[in-house]
Amino acid sequence: MTRRLPPWPYPKLAAHRGAGKLAPENTLASLRLGASRGYRMAEIDAKLSADGVAFLLHDETLQRTTSGRGRADALPWRELALLDAGSWHSKQYAGEPLPSLAAVAAFCRAQGVALNIEIKPMPGRERETGAAVALDAQALWSGAKVAPLLSSFSEVSLDAAREAAPELPRAYLAERLPKDWEARVSKAGCIAVDLDQRLITRARVDEFHAAGLRVLAWTVNDAARADRLLEWGVDTVITDAIDVIAPAGVR
Repeated sequence: MTRRLPPWPYPKLAAHRGAGKLAPENTLASLRLGASRGYRMAEIDAKLSADGVAFLLHDETLQRTTSGRGRADALPWRELALLDAGSWHSKQYAGEPLPSLAAVAAFCRAQGVALNIEIKPMPGRERETGAAVALDAQALWSGAKVAPLLSSFSEVSLDAAREAAPELPRAYLAERLPKDWEARVSKAGCIAVDLDQRLITRARVDEFHAAGLRVLAWTVNDAARADRLLEWGVDTVITDAIDVIAPAGVR
């Protein structure tokens, strides 16, 4: 039996980590650039500092995208906030700081940018991070017309997010789809699957929709592939190529 699809207030396109590769990822600068290119949705990564502050960073270590070194959660927020998260990308962004989730919420709510927040826990902090990010998102987007969509590769984090803020929408994030995917998605109370675009076919989209699930695809950097996925009914395409794949009305 085909189930009714849940409401989907999110745009067809989302900018990966803020602005793809055109600005330092997971920074306010990247979110500003994505918004300036017409993107009304962004995907970001959130984890916790040593003292429990939610901030944006993809990696488990600091060195690839900041002036720091070592574990991403080894420092308190007051020290993380002083790191340079822009020079690695280009001189233009030298001195760009790591943003807290609170700062990102202020920007996105003011600019009308929707968010897919990937909960990116450090090893051993899966449940703590899932609950904390969900509770922060619940408070920071209180009263907003569009709540952020929470996703994670960690089922423990998703479960903790569900327990902490059950009203926030969640997506099951995967690069491989397990045979029991439907049971896993149901257990986490997800309204969507967020998949490596290589897993997606027209038949798969139809299958997910019949199960009452929306579909996101990542990371799609070819315009023809993006068009094909949207034609198949994918609900949101996540891309790095914000300079190639333009939102409707911007091309």
